[in-house]
Amino acid sequence: MRVVLFGATGMVGQGVLGECLKDAAVSQVVCVGRTPLGLAHPKCREVVAPDLFELGPFEDQLRGLDACFFCLGVSSNGLSEASYRRLTYDLTLSVASRLARLNPALTFVYVSGTGTDSSERGGVMWARVKGATENALLRLPFKSAFMFRPGIIVPLDGIRSKTPSYRFFYSALGPVLRGLQRLMPRSMNTTRSIGRAMLAVARHGAPSPLLGPAEIEAAAAKNR
Repeated sequence: MRVVLFGATGMVGQGVLGECLKDAAVSQVVCVGRTPLGLAHPKCREVVAPDLFELGPFEDQLRGLDACFFCLGVSSNGLSEASYRRLTYDLTLSVASRLARLNPALTFVYVSGTGTDSSERGGVMWARVKGATENALLRLPFKSAFMFRPGIIVPLDGIRSKTPSYRFFYSALGPVLRGLQRLMPRSMNTTRSIGRAMLAVARHGAPSPLLGPAEIEAAAAKNR
């Protein structure tokens, strides 16, 4: 399986990349980002694109793909709805539309979030925009598309968030989160289980295109 990964430097993306590199069935991971990863691995191929809206020059490297794991995202804090929509809806659909044209047999997996508003009419800005993004992705002519809505994410394997507020949160509450995960294993997710679940749905599909925390854990269990 040949996959493309967006957002490999983020907390979720790091976990997904790690699982892809460990999986014997994955022959290559094309990591697309604005800056170099600085990773030397025989399976990893980097595409450094300063403007992700302009992937035309890299189309030859984006053909022949079996799956896309889209882990790229920004916090809505401090952003207007127009700005957040451009960086969430517009960018995701720009990338996804191109991949659908180049790879009609592709499975597209998008990281959204618990609380996403599929009606697109709710009072929470980020949830409306994420809901619109999910709905638009599900209308594209992919082989299949899955929307991941993880709960609280527990980083494993030394992974750290790039966002300072998130780093503080995980540093202060890390031991508590690990304890809660043991008590409520189907309402939280780890970076490891998200990566394993993505690989599982890319291979085998899932009963529903929308996967919450419990469904993500169930899918991950199939890829251990």
